[in-house]
Amino acid sequence: MPLLKNGAVVPDPWSALADEAPIPSDGPIIVSWARWQSEAAVLSGRNAGIGVRLRNSDPVEALAPHFERFDLVALEFPKFTDGRAYSQARLLRERLGFAGEIRATGQVLPDQLLFMRRCGFDAFELAAGDPVAAWRQANAAFSGFYQPTGDGQATVLDLRRRRPAGGTA
Repeated sequence: MPLLKNGAVVPDPWSALADEAPIPSDGPIIVSWARWQSEAAVLSGRNAGIGVRLRNSDPVEALAPHFERFDLVALEFPKFTDGRAYSQARLLRERLGFAGEIRATGQVLPDQLLFMRRCGFDAFELAAGDPVAAWRQANAAFSGFYQPTGDGQATVLDLRRRRPAGGTA
């Protein structure tokens, strides 16, 4: 699947492993939360990047003790009308302080991109055949925001007052 990062389609260096697939000796991999829980000792011994894939019913708080080992968290959108992954992303970024890549997978649409970015997503798996131009247009649709979020972007009020995001008056 194509991967959108920083407004551009880029090669995806990560391999998503099925729960029954053998663990490769090299290269970054993404495993399910269930597989991580059952094979953490083996997976931690790898010298390559490890990412974890969460279903929208998995508890994000349970990841916190393992943050030092994860470079990526992939959050699933099983259907475009299910927005629980938005809340998971905000919890990861704002409350738990996860600084790695948060990737949107599954049923993601270009018109949701802005909201996903504001919640903390920074990479998006596109469906094969998705028009990349629509994603780029969605990525550039707005340059200013009134509501503060954990994405570190200054709000319009912050910019008017010429202060950094999260700063005080």
